[in-house]
Amino acid sequence: MRKLLILATILFFNSLTFAQNSIKGKWLTEDKEGIVEIYIENGKYFGKLIWLKKPNDDKGNPLTDSQNPNPKLNLRPLLNLVIISDMHLEINEWGGGTIYDPETGKSYRCKLWLSDNNTLNVRGYIGILYETEKWVRVK
Repeated sequence: MRKLLILATILFFNSLTFAQNSIKGKWLTEDKEGIVEIYIENGKYFGKLIWLKKPNDDKGNPLTDSQNPNPKLNLRPLLNLVIISDMHLEINEWGGGTIYDPETGKSYRCKLWLSDNNTLNVRGYIGILYETEKWVRVK
């Protein structure tokens, strides 16, 4: 009986560790225009743009955060821009943070959850309205 209890405890903590780290990695956005890398920093989850299908404008200059309402941030490059911030694990999903849309310069409340190990649902909220995208894991 004691061995069974020890085995059950080990399996439980292993599944918690898997769940906590399962969204870490690289994700292709639904429109296939970018790849976001999700990582952990200080116990929270963040995501940054690490690849863009079109990283430069028509003149060959790197795309910048030109739609940001803060003029001081308009010239920062989109590559390596943190767009998901301060997410934490809440049972079977990640929440409590925000997602930033560089196309509009707006931030939204966000929730993330997995459909399976290779499909991440990304939901942004404006009040009670929301939009959900499906991102695919990049290996």
